[in-house]
Amino acid sequence: MSGHTGTGPLGGLRVLDLATLFAGPLAATMLGDFGAEVVKIEHPSQPDPSRGHGPSKDGIGLWWKLLGRNKRTITLDLSKRGGRSTLLRLAAEADVIIENFRPGTLEKWDLGWEELSAANPRLVLTRVTGFGQFGPYAHRPGFGTLAEAMSGFAAITGEPDAPPVLPPFGLADSIAGLATAYAVMTALAARDRTGEGQVVDMAIIEPILTVLGPQPIWYDQLGHVQPRTGNRSANNAPRNTYRTADGSWVAVSTSAQSIAERVMRLVGRPDVIDEPWFATGADRARHADVLDGAVGAWIAERTRDEVLAAFEKAEAAAAPIQDVRDVMTDPQYQALDTVTTIDDPELGPLRMQNVLFRLSATPGAIHWAGRPHGADTDSVLTELGLTGTEIEALRAEGAL
Repeated sequence: MSGHTGTGPLGGLRVLDLATLFAGPLAATMLGDFGAEVVKIEHPSQPDPSRGHGPSKDGIGLWWKLLGRNKRTITLDLSKRGGRSTLLRLAAEADVIIENFRPGTLEKWDLGWEELSAANPRLVLTRVTGFGQFGPYAHRPGFGTLAEAMSGFAAITGEPDAPPVLPPFGLADSIAGLATAYAVMTALAARDRTGEGQVVDMAIIEPILTVLGPQPIWYDQLGHVQPRTGNRSANNAPRNTYRTADGSWVAVSTSAQSIAERVMRLVGRPDVIDEPWFATGADRARHADVLDGAVGAWIAERTRDEVLAAFEKAEAAAAPIQDVRDVMTDPQYQALDTVTTIDDPELGPLRMQNVLFRLSATPGAIHWAGRPHGADTDSVLTELGLTGTEIEALRAEGAL
């Protein structure tokens, strides 16, 4: 499984990515960004569907270029006898397997925890599913959209008199991907102490519930159900999006009392600061019509650049509403190299999100974008010790 050109803090960690769409593969991507040797295992005739998601260029899926970066790609049909035996050989040398089959699928192929841990007692088997490995919904097909609906996210998103709103991207999957990478590192830290691997059970419906905050405890203790409030907040005001004179939009936040006072002085309404209700965020939120009216009217008379310059001078909090075109040229993102350039053999220079965070001593890196389906099958299996004859036999069986 060797062959990763990077070092990084996770150098030497070996990960088998058996997962698809999108949480599991994203977790593997983040591990690979910081030096883990990741081998992406796909079905010979049914590649990871992310290769075909969204726009493509010259028949090459662009999303895959991001999700598949820093991964070597091989094909393996785990339902075949040769595929099963080959995975067990790979598992024997791996630290982590990430999979998202429905519960019971690996067991059906005699590749469950019993067999995998027998092949490698130090293995961390990471199972990412919509609903977890047990419970009444465990065997249902699960996607991030269902988690966004079930968790309460959609119920609080949108305008009060409008339907619930689902996000236009893989929010729950992405949050679960972050959580999965954290879970893997936690399990590996435990292994360092005990010498033994374990199973990680990640249900996509759970991490998004965590990031939604204190809703369960509010309901438990107060019977409070958070309503849809659009861009407004029940905890502070003014907090909204506001249209500028040149047709752009800006967002304003006043989570701190001092910021709220600066905003109202800036927009010419210092009088409201002395109102008894202005002293707390929750009370300000109950008077959002008054505050939004003042802030919105002031912003509507000025261009976006004028608004942002005035807010910066006043040390108040505002930001432009940017689409991807703005993001690609934003000076702060440029300074951070948040969107970096990778040279890809198939498509040439590609711009994509950089690694998730910066480490001063052992930084991560993107060494290559997503590779073609099965591009590294022969080299990975040869490094594993298979002979050319054995590889050809696997092909003849349909296992590769």
